[in-house]
Amino acid sequence: MAAVDPLTAGAVFIATAATDAVYVMFTSAVIARKRVPAANWSAVWYLLSSYAVISYTENPFYVAFAAIGSWAGAYASLTFLHRPPGGPPVGASPE
Repeated sequence: MAAVDPLTAGAVFIATAATDAVYVMFTSAVIARKRVPAANWSAVWYLLSSYAVISYTENPFYVAFAAIGSWAGAYASLTFLHRPPGGPPVGASPE
């Protein structure tokens, strides 16, 4: 069993946290029907997720860091995007 490299574990954590944050932004752009932002966020999403997958497939212990990073990214991005109930989605045009 290969040892866990702290630098790689941290990079996987950051990559998956960023991936989930970008996914939330992608979903928000889709809900707001913003085609170009949605396409841009989608491209960034795949770049980040590819890095994480390539990094942790060498050692299955990195999956734990990916899961923790994923949770942190989704939590942070939803905190940033918090809107009152019934408010417009992020990216919606103000009236």
